[in-house]
Amino acid sequence: MTESSGSSLRKEFEEQARQGRTTLLAEFLDFLKHNKKWWLLPILLMLLLLGLIVLLSGTAVAPFLYPLF
Repeated sequence: MTESSGSSLRKEFEEQARQGRTTLLAEFLDFLKHNKKWWLLPILLMLLLLGLIVLLSGTAVAPFLYPLF
């Protein structure tokens, strides 16, 4: 590796280190966009909805959830 190549790599590394961190949601949406895995989105949304229903079943909202099933 030449000196100029090492210098440019260092500058690139420092620039990326200064950038802010991305959130999990932003990284997931970036993954979906770049890898064209949009079919994963409905599966994830249904899992989140099911998890929300499970969490709410232990609260005062439970009597209103039971008629749904």
